[in-house]
Amino acid sequence: MPIVAQSTETTDWVSRFADEVIEESERRAPGKPVVVASGLSPSGPIHLGNLREVMTPHLVADEIRRRGYEVRHLISWDDYDRYRKVPAGVAGVDESWAEHIGKPLTSVPAPKGSAYPNWAEHFKAAMIASLAELGVEFDGISQTAQYTSGAYRDQILHAMRHRGDIDAILAQYRTKPKPAKKQQQKPVDEAELEAEEGSGAASEDDGSSGAAGYFPYKPYCGECGKDFTTVTAYDDDSTEMTYTCTACGFSETVRLSEFNRGKLVWKVDWPMRWAYEGVIFEPSGVDHSSPGSSYQVGGQIVGIFGGKQPIGPMYAFVGISGMAKMSSSRGGVPTPADALQIMEPQILRWLYARRRPNQSFKIAFDQEIQRLYDEWDKLAGKVADGSALPGDVAAYTRAVGTAAGELPKTPRPLPYRTLASVADITAGHQDQALRILSDLDPANPLASLDEARPRYDKAEAWINTHVPADQRTIVRDEPDVELLKSLDEPSQQSIRLLLDGLEEHWSLDGLTHLVYGVPKVQAGFSADATPKELPPEIKTAQRSFFALLYHLLVGRDTGPRLPTLLLAVGQDRVRKLLGA
Repeated sequence: MPIVAQSTETTDWVSRFADEVIEESERRAPGKPVVVASGLSPSGPIHLGNLREVMTPHLVADEIRRRGYEVRHLISWDDYDRYRKVPAGVAGVDESWAEHIGKPLTSVPAPKGSAYPNWAEHFKAAMIASLAELGVEFDGISQTAQYTSGAYRDQILHAMRHRGDIDAILAQYRTKPKPAKKQQQKPVDEAELEAEEGSGAASEDDGSSGAAGYFPYKPYCGECGKDFTTVTAYDDDSTEMTYTCTACGFSETVRLSEFNRGKLVWKVDWPMRWAYEGVIFEPSGVDHSSPGSSYQVGGQIVGIFGGKQPIGPMYAFVGISGMAKMSSSRGGVPTPADALQIMEPQILRWLYARRRPNQSFKIAFDQEIQRLYDEWDKLAGKVADGSALPGDVAAYTRAVGTAAGELPKTPRPLPYRTLASVADITAGHQDQALRILSDLDPANPLASLDEARPRYDKAEAWINTHVPADQRTIVRDEPDVELLKSLDEPSQQSIRLLLDGLEEHWSLDGLTHLVYGVPKVQAGFSADATPKELPPEIKTAQRSFFALLYHLLVGRDTGPRLPTLLLAVGQDRVRKLLGA
């Protein structure tokens, strides 16, 4: 039996939508599985904006499963869409791919070197792998398989019989002015990634409209395989259809009741699928709020197929920060796989779970990722001690697992910024990394780096792929003798105080206390004095002391957190570089 809805005292946006979806499903299809849906076009790299199209219904579906209901999360792979253009920056692809424009994505060769049979399968594979890592359970539906098998034949014939009704709906919007396109494209590191509307998004192709009238169906040419076709005649009784191709001049007459090489145009295809699958919930991008958008028009067309429009929010864009240095080999836009290379699945899930769909947010590939992890670890602590707010607990719970169980996690989740600093300093030497990380807490040292994985591997990947070479940390081989000779007496004293306390304070907490305490002691205060007990000049003295240590150790004004840096360098080498 289904579990009752949870208390309204702990509801969040996911729970509220789950309540609505369950109620609507019981009204439309009582006793049947609840159906939620997403649609993805594998026309190129499927980016983090597209991921919101999946994560929004996934989170709602998972909440419904937690309550004991049977749910199907459908992902329609729009792999029967036309190949519209050659995407820039995709490895192994050049302008020769332009000859395939107009063919179904499953009829276009995969990029050179790919192990997959065609373009669509190549880009689907990366997304499927990422969804598995994120714990997203779904039923995938290939639109190529659906159309070419004849699964939609009755729906296609029905649409052709009611083409006048469909045309009348579309005509309401054809005369409306379209909003101006953005003229200036933002750089990738500031871009807002939005999901594309669908196969018709680029051209807004409503169907063939020529001398023979309007038709909501596009055949793929029997000669060249492209969709530069126009239906020139159709008979409802016999289903005989004649079309011509402007690309190659081919023309033929076929029986549509036996013909499986074509598809409904996007603005008809989408609502047809809502009715065919019985979709209760499907979100859509904010671009669908404009007059004449596929979602708005689909809400009217779906009735022709005997269905109802799904409920579902318009979701906002996903912003990206820190991508300017990223390789463009994936097409210039960050994908879920790119994000999962540098962050654990729980963190990526959390980013989508904690914001309402209509709220935009950014995914950080720059230094902000360290602050993001700090925020996550702080939340984990609050959840553990019971001090977190109900909404935060809900988002955290959805991030760490699904109805099927918790996602794999790092056994010892050490601070991400610490792991990144260690990975930076050790430059791939895992024995050195283990030595440093074991010194963080000498009373409870790591037995193996595996205890810090996969978080350590994510931090190391971030250092190697998103931190420029000129910002990497390189520890000096020899002391800076000239700088050491030029130090005044207070500076020399600060170095002596640090060296005298190294052995006693050799742990992360101990060294943190030591480096902050040296300027306090020099000024005549206790090393334990709190900021409220100290004059403002102490902060200035601390900054000067830190800058001096960075110069002596790495030759720069700044670097990784000093306690971590000192642990990484090791006591003997620290003493040598500080002129002991």
